[in-house]
Amino acid sequence: MVLHARHLKIKRFNPEKDTKPWWGEYDVEVQPTDRVLDALHEVKWHHDGSLTLRRSCAHGICGSDAMRINGHNALACKVLVKEYKGTITIEPLLGFKVLKDLIVDMDPFFAKYRSVMPYFVNDEAPPERERLQLPEQRDRFDDTTKCILCAACTTSCPVFWSDTEYVGPAAIVQAHRFIFDSRDQGKEQRLEILNEKSGVWKCRTIFNCTEACPRGIEVTRAIGEVKQELLLRRF
Repeated sequence: MVLHARHLKIKRFNPEKDTKPWWGEYDVEVQPTDRVLDALHEVKWHHDGSLTLRRSCAHGICGSDAMRINGHNALACKVLVKEYKGTITIEPLLGFKVLKDLIVDMDPFFAKYRSVMPYFVNDEAPPERERLQLPEQRDRFDDTTKCILCAACTTSCPVFWSDTEYVGPAAIVQAHRFIFDSRDQGKEQRLEILNEKSGVWKCRTIFNCTEACPRGIEVTRAIGEVKQELLLRRF
């Protein structure tokens, strides 16, 4: 096992004792195939146990370890150390209140998520078996079922940074998943919500969200499809 020395620069902040954020710098030994999450573990376990971060599955499924790595949103458990040259700079997600170090307050994000009715709506009596769907009906919204609510897309959006009322890309992606589901009956209600001032019309089609998504979701396209549906509904 060959270890390589890497330099990490991590933005730190403890509201109980710090008046402003500061940069902690650490030299760690990792394998080139280690993930950035492994390097953060090395810091926490062997250099400074006070470093605070979120993580859960460590396999790119839970979305809990989203952060800014060298200026771009990513899941620390998915990107390899060898993908970065020189110093690896790690910061918390932008646009949220920092609770401590790399942990941000996700409550406003999940409030926006809940506002778009991200659940199946159908008041008909359930059939004896499952509600059937054609493959092409499933394909219509398959891309947006991949969202893991990591907030990487929302916190990469310049509109979100400047307007806290904007519902954000992740919430629109979640709404898209149900708006285009042929079995769901809540489409009109969701479209009404997204037609409000804080909804889809805030999007400026910058594509940061699509670039930031660790699941490869075409976020900007999904937002555009919701806009198109609203226009078709009007005319």
